Amino acid sequence: MAKNLFIAATGLRTGLTSVSMGLLRALDHKGVRVGFFKPVAQTSQRDAVDRSVQFIRASSPLDPPNPIALKSAQDQLNTGQSGQLMEDIVGLYHQAAKNMDVVIVEGLVPDSSQAYTARLNVEIARNLDAEVILVTAPGDATPQQVNETLDFSARLFTENSATRVIGAVLNKVGEPTRDELQLSTWHLPAAASLDWAKDCDSFSSGRMKLLGVIPWEPGLLAPRTADIAWPLKAEVLHAGDQHSRRVEQVTVCARTLPNMVEALTPGTLVVTPGDREDIIVASAMATLKGIPLAGLVLTGGLMPQARTIDFCQAALETGLPVMKTTLDTYHTAYCLAQMDSSVPADDRQRIERVMEATAEAIDADWLKEQLSLEQEPRLSPPAFRHLLTAQARAANKRIVLPEGDEPRTVRAAALCQQRGLARCVLLGNPEQIRKVAISQGVELPDDLEIIDPDEVRKHYIEPMMELRSHKGLAADMAEAQLEDNVVMATMMLALDEVDGLVSGAVHTTANTIRPALQLIKTHDHARIVSSIFFMCLPEQVLVYGDCAVNPDPNAEELADIAIQSADSAATFGIPPRVAMISYSTGVSGTGQDVEKVREATELVRKRRPELIIDGPLQYDAAAIESVAKSKAPDSPVAGRATVFIFPDLNTGNTTYKAVQRSANLVSIGPMLQGLRKPVNDLSRGAMVDDIVYTIALTAIQAKQVEEQARQ
Repeated sequence: MAKNLFIAATGLRTGLTSVSMGLLRALDHKGVRVGFFKPVAQTSQRDAVDRSVQFIRASSPLDPPNPIALKSAQDQLNTGQSGQLMEDIVGLYHQAAKNMDVVIVEGLVPDSSQAYTARLNVEIARNLDAEVILVTAPGDATPQQVNETLDFSARLFTENSATRVIGAVLNKVGEPTRDELQLSTWHLPAAASLDWAKDCDSFSSGRMKLLGVIPWEPGLLAPRTADIAWPLKAEVLHAGDQHSRRVEQVTVCARTLPNMVEALTPGTLVVTPGDREDIIVASAMATLKGIPLAGLVLTGGLMPQARTIDFCQAALETGLPVMKTTLDTYHTAYCLAQMDSSVPADDRQRIERVMEATAEAIDADWLKEQLSLEQEPRLSPPAFRHLLTAQARAANKRIVLPEGDEPRTVRAAALCQQRGLARCVLLGNPEQIRKVAISQGVELPDDLEIIDPDEVRKHYIEPMMELRSHKGLAADMAEAQLEDNVVMATMMLALDEVDGLVSGAVHTTANTIRPALQLIKTHDHARIVSSIFFMCLPEQVLVYGDCAVNPDPNAEELADIAIQSADSAATFGIPPRVAMISYSTGVSGTGQDVEKVREATELVRKRRPELIIDGPLQYDAAAIESVAKSKAPDSPVAGRATVFIFPDLNTGNTTYKAVQRSANLVSIGPMLQGLRKPVNDLSRGAMVDDIVYTIALTAIQAKQVEEQARQ
């Protein structure tokens, strides 16, 4: 039977939903099968379905039941049907709790205009036999005032009841008073630095556990440009990238051009009267210069002349969103300042960031131990990403990025450095890299290393000649090849100056792999270099190989790919059950292609008898339990495969892209295998997060190489 955690807010604007989702994600990181249940809905003017339920459905494979409408619950209470209401709630709960270890139950936000909400929370927690976690936002309250708030809320649940309040989460710690949407100007008050565990008697006395202190993070508030259209009742003139650009600050431009140029910074929403064509043109020029403005809002119902619009067309083609409102500039600014800062249900990126930021601050280890959970852990996509970041931090490796002035790479390097995932080295002209960072609104960490290739190239000529002496490489040829930053970065890796290399944002796979094969070479137990993708399905993470490197491997090479992929899966916490994929299952088919797969399977069994492997298997027999029962009932892999090895590149690449696009899921990779030292390739369409996780993968591989060298 599932354990239940009832999450209760002590007042308004505590961020109850954010904390509930963060608790769910934190337990998920620990391999806990955790469900979500919202008993009674509290919908906003814009939402037909409770926002919490929408968030969970958008960010996880869970499908919690729709909660009971608040009006319906109120009617039942008013007509003496509270017993029936609780029976209905328990019935819905059992739908959410099926096959779960823990269920996060999100309570109602207490509201003085709806006094019954506090009593209803207590009744729900009692009837579900739940342990209670309180959520409060200290604001400018003292520890003594926070203590009084927590004690009062705890007594509501514990008086005349066996319900236990086991802990509390302090949310939005250090939140300042907001009077405008100038996120970059906010500063945390002194209260943000308090030691709440010691200063608040509720925690220091042991009455309840301080489960987490979640700091106020203005960056998590940044809405998409598309989100501001509704409060302004604006007409979208040019959508551009309105669903991906974010409003980090607002500038109201009614000044002359020289006095407002400095306000045109990345993430800025420019608000200006529609007839201020000088400001409109300046915004377009800033965009063409590479500054990603959040967008342009034209006020007063005014429009620039057609000639001006034509002049700015090139800026619009870069994705600059433009909208028009009939409000004047003052009222537009006022509406933006008062805009609801809650996360829209369809903003999956922001939901994910809020869940991860909240989860990181929560003591999930204590909570798991408190709940006395004993179960076989699973590796969901969020848990996998958490594992990557945790292992990368522990590895603390130096990773070189030869595409040092590529905008996505610059952003990824800064993020990795800030999060401690790796010590990144950007290769490129330092001045150019800083210009790219400024244009992208990226603040380069002080400890982010930048190396100018022109200043160090000569140091690698002789070492490269030695490594390629069997090819008779001359000094002038070595120097010419070192003009390629990927080659220079590979030399840095070959000489142990760095621990790993990530490239491919603007280079082909061949450009990345060729220098590695020439200078790093394969390790002693590998016949070839291969690749895998980590496919983040809703319920679990699978490994696909080889989908990027080898066009048509023979049986020996295919066996090598299977062994490499199984070892990689195990390194990243995925129990390897290897399916050798073919168009035939078992002995049902014949032909050269299927015989290759059958031979490769037997080679793996001889070389690595401890591996769980089977083949040939058709994809559906390997992946789907019901199909496996009929096609391969005695297989130890069928229906449960975690590592899928494809017979050739055509099959592997086609399958990975079809699954990725049709299921709209995240794939991480390709990760290269078989080299003496880690070199990883990127897709040229890679997003910043893709590069971040590839850097993390590379750092973990480097740690593994180090450990193997010591054995």
